[in-house]
Amino acid sequence: MGRASRNPRLAAVAAALAVSLVIGVAQARPPAADPAAKDFQRVVDAAHAKYKDLKDGKNADYIPILTETPSDLFGVVIVARDGKVYAAGDVDYKFSIQSVSKPFTAALVMKQQGAAVLHDKIGVEPTGLPFNSKMALELHDARSVNPLVNAGAIAAVSLVQAGSEQERWNKVLENLSDFAGAPLGVIEKVYDSEYTTAFGNRAIANLLYNYGRLYSDPEEALRVYTRQCSVGVSARDLGMMGATLANGGVNPLTKKQVMAASDVPELLAVMATAGFYDESGEWMYTAGLPAKTGVGGGIVAVVPGRFAIAGFSPRLNEAGNSVRAMHAIRDIAGRLGVGVFGANPE
Repeated sequence: MGRASRNPRLAAVAAALAVSLVIGVAQARPPAADPAAKDFQRVVDAAHAKYKDLKDGKNADYIPILTETPSDLFGVVIVARDGKVYAAGDVDYKFSIQSVSKPFTAALVMKQQGAAVLHDKIGVEPTGLPFNSKMALELHDARSVNPLVNAGAIAAVSLVQAGSEQERWNKVLENLSDFAGAPLGVIEKVYDSEYTTAFGNRAIANLLYNYGRLYSDPEEALRVYTRQCSVGVSARDLGMMGATLANGGVNPLTKKQVMAASDVPELLAVMATAGFYDESGEWMYTAGLPAKTGVGGGIVAVVPGRFAIAGFSPRLNEAGNSVRAMHAIRDIAGRLGVGVFGANPE
C-alpha cells in the first residue's frame, strides 16, 4: 500500500486533490456551443441502432425479481437543460432505479446539512471493490467510504433528517420525484424481493452501526434504503434527473431548485470517481463523464452545465453495469465530444 493508504490524513488530502482536479477540469474547459437539436436526435438514433442487437451480459439475479425484466429492452435519451427530450427505444418502460438513486439521496443530505457532511460522516474515496463489498468496511478507516457504494448509501439514508421512519422515507421519495420533475413510486414486488433477500446489506448496516458510522436504527435504514432502490423510473426520468444536475440543481420542467448549485460540482466529482462501481476508472478513461449506474439496468451521465444522457437495458456485465446503455452513452459522448477532459470517441 502507498503512504496515502496507510495515513488517513494523507488519504484525505489525496481525495481532496482528486475532487479538486475533476471539478477544476470541468470548470476550466472553455464553453462550447451545444449541438443542434437535430444532432442530439441523430446521435441518439445512431447509438440505439448500433447497440440494440448486442446480446452481451445478463440480468442481475441476486435480486430474484430482476430476472423477470425482459432482457431485450433498450432505451437511450438525451435531456437538455431546457427540458427537451431526444429519445430512441424503450425510454418509458418503468424499472427499479437501484443504485442510480444514490447520488440523489446524497444530494438531499447535502441540502439538509451541507456538503461537508458527506466527507466527514461518510467519505468520498472510491473503494476499488464491488459496490456491495463488506471487506471495504474493514480495509478503510472511514468504513462507509463514499455515498455511491451500498455502505455509504445506507449511511446516507440514515443521515436524512427526519423524526420517524415514515418521514425519512417521505423525504427520500419526494427528493427523487423533485429531481425527476414528476411523482415517482415504489415497485412493491421489487421491494418485497429485495428486502427478503437483503442479508448482505443487513450485515453492512449492522457493521456500520457497530463502528459508529450509521446514524439511525440499522433495520430502519435498511428498509428505507431498500425502498429507495425499488423506486420505479424510466430512462426518460433518469435523463431529467441528470439534466437537473446539469442545470445547476434546477429541474428543467418544474424550475424548482432541488439542490444548491454550489453543491453540484462536489456531487459530480464523487460520481466521476465512484459512479461506475469498480469500473469507474475505465469509464472516465473512455467516456469522461460523471455518471451513475444501477443493477436495474439504468445509467445516467451528466455533461456539466449542458445536458444529460441516460440509458436503460437490463443485461449487465460482471461489474453490474448495463452493457447496451454503457456503450450507447459512451458512443454519444464521443460523437458529440463532450467528455469533461475533452473529446474521446469510443
